[in-house]
Amino acid sequence: MPTNDRYATSRAMLERARKSLTGGVSSPFRAKFPVPLYFQDAQGPRAVDVDGNEYIDYALAWGPLILGHTHPKLVEAIGRQASKPHCYGAQHELEIAVSEKMCAMVPCAERVEFTSSGSEAVQAVLRLARAYTGRNLILKFEGNYHGWLDSVLLSYRGGVEELGPIDGLRVHLNSKGQVPNSVENVVVAPWNDLERLERILDQHGHEIAAVITEPVVCNSGCLMPKPGFLEGLRTLTRQYGALLIFDEIITGFRMATGGAQSVFGVTPDLATFGKALGGGLPLSAFAGRAEIMELMVTGGVGYGGTFNGNPLSLAGALATLEELAAHDGKALAHANAMGQAIANGIAEAAAEYGLPVLVSGFGAAISVHFTRLAEVRSYRDYLVSDQRMLASYLRRMLDEGIYQLPDGRMYVSAVHTQREVDQTVEAARKVFAGMAA
Repeated sequence: MPTNDRYATSRAMLERARKSLTGGVSSPFRAKFPVPLYFQDAQGPRAVDVDGNEYIDYALAWGPLILGHTHPKLVEAIGRQASKPHCYGAQHELEIAVSEKMCAMVPCAERVEFTSSGSEAVQAVLRLARAYTGRNLILKFEGNYHGWLDSVLLSYRGGVEELGPIDGLRVHLNSKGQVPNSVENVVVAPWNDLERLERILDQHGHEIAAVITEPVVCNSGCLMPKPGFLEGLRTLTRQYGALLIFDEIITGFRMATGGAQSVFGVTPDLATFGKALGGGLPLSAFAGRAEIMELMVTGGVGYGGTFNGNPLSLAGALATLEELAAHDGKALAHANAMGQAIANGIAEAAAEYGLPVLVSGFGAAISVHFTRLAEVRSYRDYLVSDQRMLASYLRRMLDEGIYQLPDGRMYVSAVHTQREVDQTVEAARKVFAGMAA
């Protein structure tokens, strides 16, 4: 190992971890980083690894840290709750307080239910949709991620050969060990293409219980919907008697206090939330129309969980939601403004050196692409991006103290400031100069 290896301790800890922890990581996605780092401390928008290197953190724990690390109000709320029972397995007032807050903030939320992970929340809303409509099929979009379980880890990743021609999409299994007949319950469509979607609905519409989508496809390049696309989904689902589900695990309480549905003015029947909801605590939720949600109590729809409504997580959620809602959503407005400034700065710096870089998404969730396309609007556009150049860029940015997700995503928090913007853009300029040399 080189003596000047700035990641020497992280590398040593990873080797140690591999002897007891599968692959040395708790989530295999984390092994995809240029260097799987071990951290020892973090404050606000910055984190410090075990080698003493400081980073501006744009991974933010893969999205939950909308208030940054160790936000004072969050720390206070968790500390206060930590001296009380950590789990009841029964009802307590925080459940009411957080659900009331969500109902007041989120357009579709007439009822709320809590769970521990986004994957669980997705399974719950799909079951509700099938029960409510009496239909079995779910329509999802290629490149959209809705969790790692067999029923939805379909056509999320893969090349054109696996996915099939655009007018003849195949439902593609994304993991070994998946039950092959999972594909029998799902129909796949290209995202941002209402014309092709309508043709698919003409063929299968009478069998489809729900259409599920990320309103912004954050998991595949932060793809924004074309004007009218989400509105078209709302119209078509009503026309064919299917429910519309927004997977707002990422966009919820990050894009706006009311989620992407409040930004685009399209209210789904059901929606899932997570990540930013808990501010860093393990918490997800789903919400929607009362008549659908109440089927879990009155309609025989099975659902449960020992850790649902965990007091520590809900204490964190209440503090987070109160901070985000304060001063007419000033915190999220700031996060999105800082993120947009970073996106603009990176794109301008790349242009200075003649590099084909496009930054997509909305301020608080953006993604860097090395592509000559004028815009990236679909998963197939995302596939065109030069992954080798992106990998080189991410590794060089890491050496400059900029910590991003391994797919080029950058999450921006409410505590990133102009100082972080300037430092990030300057780092990108330095990196692009090296890449162009």
